[in-house]
Amino acid sequence: MSVTQSSRGSASGYEAVHRSREFRTLRRRFASFVVPVTVLFTGWYFRYVLVAVFAPGSVRTPVAGDVNIGLRFGVLEFVCAFAITVGYNRWARRKLDPLAGRLRQRPDSGRVR
Repeated sequence: MSVTQSSRGSASGYEAVHRSREFRTLRRRFASFVVPVTVLFTGWYFRYVLVAVFAPGSVRTPVAGDVNIGLRFGVLEFVCAFAITVGYNRWARRKLDPLAGRLRQRPDSGRVR
């Protein structure tokens, strides 16, 4: 007998959850936030790196004292990462957590809706 099957030969509760419409909805909602934000943040980061490599004079431009444009862009990377984290946390609490909570109750039932 397979480890993933119960003694009656039916799918385990986790497999049933994995095949459920709610789980597919949860994954689709997750991807709808993560993919665009990842693309945008990665693009922003590589833009910063490419400008620093191919136009070093522009990032050396002083803004205030010893602070230059490159330093400001570097600090903005951290600010963006923090903002994305806060935004994702709020978004997930509204969009993902209710559905995930319902799915957490399902493994014991072993049935697909």
